[in-house]
Amino acid sequence: MSNPVFFTPAGSLDEVREGSLFVLDGAEARHAVTVKRLAVGEPVDIADGAGRRLTGTVTKVAPAVLTVECSSVTAEDRPAVRLVLVQALAKGDRDELAIETATELGIDAVIPWQSDRSIVRWKGDRAAKALGKWQSAVSAAAKQARRAWIPGVRAAVDTSGLVKQVEDAALAVILHEDAVRPLRGVLEAWQEAGRQNQDPCDVLLIVGPEGGISPREVTKLCSAGAVTALLGPHVLRSSTAGPAAVVVASDVLGRW
Repeated sequence: MSNPVFFTPAGSLDEVREGSLFVLDGAEARHAVTVKRLAVGEPVDIADGAGRRLTGTVTKVAPAVLTVECSSVTAEDRPAVRLVLVQALAKGDRDELAIETATELGIDAVIPWQSDRSIVRWKGDRAAKALGKWQSAVSAAAKQARRAWIPGVRAAVDTSGLVKQVEDAALAVILHEDAVRPLRGVLEAWQEAGRQNQDPCDVLLIVGPEGGISPREVTKLCSAGAVTALLGPHVLRSSTAGPAAVVVASDVLGRW
């Protein structure tokens, strides 16, 4: 069984070496001690959310302090082809469910998208609060999945902003029920064309809201270079489509 993972700020593991002691404090240590009830002698991983992972053994516990003796420190490279989930804002927290599951499956970043048909609207103070909620969601999911990388939550975009993201990406795929080519075929054709040799590069997986992506948006995004793809024979919910696409992409691109 894999060790439980707790996060520490990026850079805080840079000077840690085998045999040294590392002290984790604050909310993460409190969670480790009071919720997970870690005890002296138990194995644990401490990750900095940016690919660096300390593996060690607990040597001391206090109410909000966990002391760990380091047995190894490893650096996990970020994949050359980054999978980015563009998730339209959706009602009923379906968008949060999508990014949580996608994080567990290995997504590298998420972009909140204020699409034409999104019922939910991020405005003013609500936008900052909602973005923070998404960041907390992916962090918790990364911990659950024992990841050393926490996916980045990029700034929310409207469709005009998403057009710019599409223009900068190596590949942008709109998951659409009216598409003809399956997602697997689109990804395999992209690989065969050698586009993945742009190192590093982003592959955008674009998911609309429950009401679907409007024809106007499809036209604008395709004009910027996006392509449409079919994700299976059934119509999936907004909360399901993104994670399903991550599974297919991870298989085709050799990430799994």
